[in-house]
Amino acid sequence: MFLIFGLRTSVSRSGVVAMVCPNCGNHAAQVITKRSTRFSVFFVPLIPIRTRYVRQCSFCGAEYVIGKHEAQRLPVG
Repeated sequence: MFLIFGLRTSVSRSGVVAMVCPNCGNHAAQVITKRSTRFSVFFVPLIPIRTRYVRQCSFCGAEYVIGKHEAQRLPVG
C-alpha cells in the first residue's frame, strides 16, 4: 500500500485597494490576496499549515506580506 501526500496552496483574491506603493511611490491599485497552504492526503486538503495575506502593487509588481488584521481593516472596493 502506498500513501500520496503533499502540500497544496490555494490563492483567493480578497479585493483591490488604491494606495501609495512603498516601493515605487505611485498611487496605484493594490491587489489583496489570501494564500492558504494545506497538507493534503490523496489530493484532499486536510490540515491548514499556513495562511498569508499579500498586497501587490499593480504598477511595479512589488509584493508585501501583511497581517490578517491589516487585510481585514483595509477598505476593499
